Amino acid sequence: MMLRLSLPLILLSHSAYSMLLGWVESPGYPSGYLPHSSLNWSRCAPKGHTLSIRLIHLDLEDSHECENDAVKVYSNGNLISVLCGKREFEELQSTVNPLLLSSPGGCLSLHFYSDFSNTKRHTGFRGFYTVQDFDECEDDPENGCTQFCHNFIGGYHCSCRHGYYLDADKHTCTVSCSKDLSGLTRGDISSPSWPGSYAENANCEYTLSVAPNLQLELHFSGVFDLEQGHDGQCIDALRVETRTGTLGPFCGNTAPPSPLLTYSHNVKIRFTTDGYGTNKGFFFHFKTTDKLCPPVVTLHSTLAPEKSEYRQGQTVTVTCDQGYVVNIQGVQTLSTEYVTTCQVTGEWAPDNACELVDCGVPEIPEDDILYLVGTDTPHTKYGDQIQFNCSSKYYTLEGDDTYSCSASGEWVSGSGQSQIPKCTPVCGMHEKDISSIGRILGGQDANLGEIPWHLLIKEPSRGGASLINDRWAITAAHVVENLGDMQLVLYGGLVNAQTRDRFSDVVVLNSEKIIIHPGFSKETPLRGRIDFDNDIALIRFTSRVNLGPNLLPICLPEANRALVTNEQGTVSGWGKTETKRDPGKLQGASRMLKYAHIAVKSLDQCRDTPTIEGNQHVRFTDNMFCAGADGKDSCQKDSGGPFVTPYLSAGGPYYLAGIVSWGPPCEERKYKGYYTKVANYIDWIKETIDSEGNS
Repeated sequence: MMLRLSLPLILLSHSAYSMLLGWVESPGYPSGYLPHSSLNWSRCAPKGHTLSIRLIHLDLEDSHECENDAVKVYSNGNLISVLCGKREFEELQSTVNPLLLSSPGGCLSLHFYSDFSNTKRHTGFRGFYTVQDFDECEDDPENGCTQFCHNFIGGYHCSCRHGYYLDADKHTCTVSCSKDLSGLTRGDISSPSWPGSYAENANCEYTLSVAPNLQLELHFSGVFDLEQGHDGQCIDALRVETRTGTLGPFCGNTAPPSPLLTYSHNVKIRFTTDGYGTNKGFFFHFKTTDKLCPPVVTLHSTLAPEKSEYRQGQTVTVTCDQGYVVNIQGVQTLSTEYVTTCQVTGEWAPDNACELVDCGVPEIPEDDILYLVGTDTPHTKYGDQIQFNCSSKYYTLEGDDTYSCSASGEWVSGSGQSQIPKCTPVCGMHEKDISSIGRILGGQDANLGEIPWHLLIKEPSRGGASLINDRWAITAAHVVENLGDMQLVLYGGLVNAQTRDRFSDVVVLNSEKIIIHPGFSKETPLRGRIDFDNDIALIRFTSRVNLGPNLLPICLPEANRALVTNEQGTVSGWGKTETKRDPGKLQGASRMLKYAHIAVKSLDQCRDTPTIEGNQHVRFTDNMFCAGADGKDSCQKDSGGPFVTPYLSAGGPYYLAGIVSWGPPCEERKYKGYYTKVANYIDWIKETIDSEGNS
């Protein structure tokens, strides 16, 4: 409790007050002030003092809210009073003057003004201003003295009762309770004033230090009573600090376990209290025993064999908890256990830490569509989760999207997958409605985006190819068989073959590698025959294709999927077409991409092969099928293009059933073309792409 002690009043000399007391009055007082009169007055109090004005007379013109004549008083620039009219002396003393007071060391300002005329003459005002000492002990509840407060003219100071001393802040009274007891192997320690109530604002520190082969143990006895909050938190607290950590804080009425084993030869006892309370405190006896090793080597681990204490030379196996691994000199290992020995110093050696497994950030290629959802610095410790997604709507996530960091240090999905997922292009879909039936021979032009997987080859000869993912395309082997080392250029995202790519959104694709099926050979030892068996080739691009609404891949069919007679599909290409004036005659390669819905022919119809290139026969194999319809067929320069099922207007997804391979001259109007059966080559396609890399 803080007490106030009065000191004899010491009056300041007249010279000290020469500028800080006197009269302030309106112009012309007491004869009366004139219209348009004014007065500005200001004074400040010295430190530890206040300034006051005591009005003894007030006679001004009265008006609504004192808008005509008025006296305004300010304290440190803030308006504290507005006066007008006539006030009696008693009213001034009781209700007005008590308000005209500055803060300690503050300033008062007075502003008087009159307007242009008055109905009668008013005498004005007069007041006496003076400074007086501010009694911090009596009037300032925040003076900060924790025990005694002494006021003097211009200030105050604090003091303490016997047994306390004034802290460095000159306001807080505390006790001298810190002791260095190093070298003592036994003794007693208690709270200040024990067995009486301990002192407020205490900050005690007791240092204990003995030989390294010994350990200190604390035996509590008697009352244990330290102030504790209603929420269970310690207000006053006892802590025992050792090299390996802190025991406590202890408070309330329950003493620490006795004996309290420190497992250390160096101990600091800290006792702290706040400024309130009348609790009894604590008492304990300390002594030494031979040093033992604690039953814990490191956090997040267990010991085997398990004991309450261990002596010099005993060994244990430390096993890290699930999700933790051994860290040796700052390097995380894959091990979850190690052997350690109790030393004469009461310490375990080695004492490697068990730390959370860190799975690290999964490696994702910089140009990959796959990305981690959320922050750029994800949490990667045991139990943390990450989520994958694809950055483009033209890709779908192949695999699980959420992975957790497992105890083995791998990212594992809910289904047990440890390999990160892949973003695979959405295949066999388009964003355009197919509402009309087109033909290649005399057919209708395709709209942009209706057949987004069809690629155009202009050189060295007109042909087509199909995009099957964002790095690969597929075509007929005979289209690319004579290229040698020449780089092939393909064009995607277009329907007009004459569109100049620099003025449009046409995508130019350069080949990095062309792989022709090893079983393809157009030449055959049989005279008079040409062989188109295995007429299929793969094209790898130099870089990943940016997919979009006008450039999307076609799906590959299931391996060895059989085609059914009369099954409907769609063939497309920039090949020859009929003239508009004479449907019976053919013109050169089409400027616009055309498509037609045709049906798969029966095997008997397909085996009845026509002759080509000078009445030469082509051998029909199980790797082929033929298709066509009345007035609809593929033609020259359509080679390598796609035959997809189901037919476009039926809705996707669409699959690449065939590749335009060979057929009779279109002039013969047989309306029957031959196609490479893609389903027979699925294994070869996948193995080739996997061996070359699909990234």
